[in-house]
Amino acid sequence: MAIDLLLGLQWGDEGKGKIVDVLTKKYDIIARFQGGPNAGHTLEFEGIKHVLHTIPSGIFHPDAINLVGNGVVIDPVIFRQELENLEPFNINIRKSLLVSRKAHLILPTHRLLDAASEIAKGKAKIGSTLKGIGPTYMDKTGRNGIRVGDIELPSWKDTYKTLRDKHLTMIENMKVSLEFSMEELEVAFFDAVDYLTSAVSFVDSEEYLRLAQQNSQNILAEGAQGSLLDIDFGTYPFVTSSNTTAAGACTGLGIAPNRIGNVFGIFKAYTTRVGSGPFPTELFDEVGETMGRVGHEFGATTGRARRCGWLDLVALKYAVEINGVTQLMMMKGDVLSGFDELKVCTSYYYRGETIKHLPYSLNPEEVSPQYIALPGWKEDLTAMQNESELPKTFNEYVLFIEEYVGVPISIVSVGPDRSQTIFRSTQ
Repeated sequence: MAIDLLLGLQWGDEGKGKIVDVLTKKYDIIARFQGGPNAGHTLEFEGIKHVLHTIPSGIFHPDAINLVGNGVVIDPVIFRQELENLEPFNINIRKSLLVSRKAHLILPTHRLLDAASEIAKGKAKIGSTLKGIGPTYMDKTGRNGIRVGDIELPSWKDTYKTLRDKHLTMIENMKVSLEFSMEELEVAFFDAVDYLTSAVSFVDSEEYLRLAQQNSQNILAEGAQGSLLDIDFGTYPFVTSSNTTAAGACTGLGIAPNRIGNVFGIFKAYTTRVGSGPFPTELFDEVGETMGRVGHEFGATTGRARRCGWLDLVALKYAVEINGVTQLMMMKGDVLSGFDELKVCTSYYYRGETIKHLPYSLNPEEVSPQYIALPGWKEDLTAMQNESELPKTFNEYVLFIEEYVGVPISIVSVGPDRSQTIFRSTQ
């Protein structure tokens, strides 16, 4: 049985959580394959807003199994908070949530290393979420990390102490001002580890998924962050520390490439970015301010205001191609209502020539976006229920995107609630 993938195609915050929630009824298993609590997947239904950081977005569907894969890094303290926030919903966590034994743990000192590193960089900081993600992946690739399966071993605290002491020495050598109480951090950490051990089921996830495929169960792999934050193919060094593209699902879940079915790509009708890094279509005027205000563009994890700009089709097509996207889903079309004219970037002027691909560098001194203008729409989309109600110019905007990237848009979102989702005919 093929496994479908769902990925963000921009710099994150595309609306992946909502779409996973909408699609979950089609799937038996939702599996997160990379990232950690730096993700913020927002779900809204029945007037209530939920933000998930580590837990897969199918958790509110009682019949779905939610798996945290080996490619994910887990902060036990944040994970515990997420689980406690779910208590009012009477979810059977032991049944509905599984965690791979091969997933790595974020230690308190990983977060301290993250903060110390950003302080040391000064003005050159990359805009880290300070969740300890990067240092944890560094320990993973350096073969020093602690995995979920380790906490089932009687000697795991000795392993922890060795790694903790190494981290503290590294922080001391950075010679930065960083105040913390190791005792307080460790009390919360060990309490959270004990809680998770009693509340959550640990599994050998690659075997679990193999058997699920063998038994013809439908599986959706859920990515975090966005393709343009990929450690290899994103806007390096302003990227995350994992592979956010389709290839990351193979290594983050133990899925063979020939087992991948549909690849769903999520993007906004405009573009946003949180933190530092190049952003060719960024707007610094009233239009950008309006997008941010109407779209409530604040990071679900950091709370930081998102930078806003016109849709960048060069970057979008790049993400479509490196992921092998088969269907597109456009979010926040409702935010663009009211603009007389919309601009779309269709090429870059780069080092003296016009190009239509994402170059090695997006340094603003070397790259300038080239736009075409499209008519906007005045209608409020938020109450619309089906494709026939959508304005003519909205549909023309969608068709223009489809033709440029060569992939159909099967879903358009016209509001944050799961009910504000319109399925389009793509035949």
